[in-house]
Amino acid sequence: MAFILNKTAVGSQLRSHFQIQGARNNALSLSRRQFHVEPGKRKLALLAEDPSLKRFKSHKPNVRRLMRVGDVLTIVVVAGCCYEIYTRAVMREEARKQANPEN
Repeated sequence: MAFILNKTAVGSQLRSHFQIQGARNNALSLSRRQFHVEPGKRKLALLAEDPSLKRFKSHKPNVRRLMRVGDVLTIVVVAGCCYEIYTRAVMREEARKQANPEN
């Protein structure tokens, strides 16, 4: 497909059309670009640390620890389920071999 577009007049027209559109989009995006403005007093006050909320930030290490415990328990449960499925499949295969001794 690219070979056809490279060799035809239609392909060159399409390429030039898309290149012009790309240049226009770049010029528009550059003209819309805003300059960095420092936050005002109100925004700085809203972003500042609040001493009354300090006590609620102590839960973060506990939450991480609890998430790790949950992840470990999930892995243990999945491993247990896989082991149970494996043992049942092996037992079924052994029972099948004992039922049909000719195989």
